[in-house]
Amino acid sequence: MKPPPEEVARPGPGQESVWDYPRPPRVESVPSRVVVRFAGRVIADTTDAVRVLETSHPPVYYLPRAAFAPGVLQPAEGHTVCEYKGEASYLTVVAPTGERADSAAWSYPSPRPGYLDLVGRVAVYPDRMDECTVDGERVRPQAGRFYGGWITSRVVGPFKGEPGTLGW
Repeated sequence: MKPPPEEVARPGPGQESVWDYPRPPRVESVPSRVVVRFAGRVIADTTDAVRVLETSHPPVYYLPRAAFAPGVLQPAEGHTVCEYKGEASYLTVVAPTGERADSAAWSYPSPRPGYLDLVGRVAVYPDRMDECTVDGERVRPQAGRFYGGWITSRVVGPFKGEPGTLGW
């Protein structure tokens, strides 16, 4: 089920519609600079990100683990399973000041075939960080506590996670 055609935004120049993204999802490299700030500090900064594109979802950005400041990522309890990517392991983000965001990041240590580009990469929930940016643009988080999509001016929806989207 998807929203009625009149509710799906038409992309403008330089934009993408999440309704044109594939299912199963696709992983692609992005030439963008991605920066994550937490507890008043830059904890990750890279131009080597990939994003996962899935129908109805804004992209989820995965950064190389090496892009994160040393000691910022610590193992957390809990796992979830994606029918496509496999089992996700969660990480707690810890600032040098001691500030914590429990289970605010995740990775796929042993993803299923088709998603091997995620090995050694970490995604963060943008609503749990001070700020996430893509090429200097501040990201808006995808609605819904479970989802980790990054909304920028480059993508149009509506997006899964907003009220009334449970059946999508």
